[in-house]
Order: sequence, then structure tokens, then C-alpha cells
Amino acid sequence: MARISPCTPEMRRGRLRKANQFIDAATTIADSADDEADVADAFVTMCVHAGIAAADAICCARLGQQAQGEDHTAAVALLSKADSGSAKHLRALLSMKTKAGYTHASATAADAKRAVRAAEALVETARRVNAG
Repeated sequence: MARISPCTPEMRRGRLRKANQFIDAATTIADSADDEADVADAFVTMCVHAGIAAADAICCARLGQQAQGEDHTAAVALLSKADSGSAKHLRALLSMKTKAGYTHASATAADAKRAVRAAEALVETARRVNAG
């Protein structure tokens, strides 16, 4: 069952702040690595967290609520109500979450490229809908 909870302005600002922190951390990780393959899992994981936080900020700004818990389908469905174009980006990130963070398999360069594109799109949308 989907868990949806209301957002306060403080929660919305906090989720946007975290989205910015995670995307900045991803950039720092990539910039500090001698070989991007050595940090691909950490990089993708930071992108995933940036995207999730950005999705929450978008939903809070547009719908006044956010998805909570492990039901990724519900989070994507809620985001599609708030911003239909953003749902594909969150879906892409969530598809990489387990591989990058919880399995023995490493994220690939293609995963990293896809993750940063999706995360940046979500963070930019979150910034835009929360500006003002």
C-alpha cells in the first residue's frame, strides 16, 4: 500500500536542500577520482539519492504531499501526477539503486552517464518549481 504524507514548506525546502547536496556530492566524487570506474557505485548512489529528494521536492511543491517508504512504484506514480516528464527520470534512477548500492555487481560507465542525466533533470525541475 502506498504511503503518501502531506508536506510542510519546511519539508519541501529540506528535500530540495538534500537534492542539491547529493548532486554536489556526486560531482565531487566524480571529480576526485583517478578512474571513474573506481567510484561508479558511489556516484550512481548519490545520483539516486539526489533524484529521490528532488522528486519529493517536486511533489511537495506541486501536490503538497510526498511518497514515503519503499514502494517505488507509488513514488513514480505520484511524481507523474506532479510532473509527468520527470517520472521517467525517477524510474531510471530507481532501476539502478539496488545494483549500485546493494549488490556485488558494479555500476557501469553507461549507468553513471544515465544516472547523472536523470538526477540533473530532476534537480533542475525541483529548483524551478520551488523557486518562488
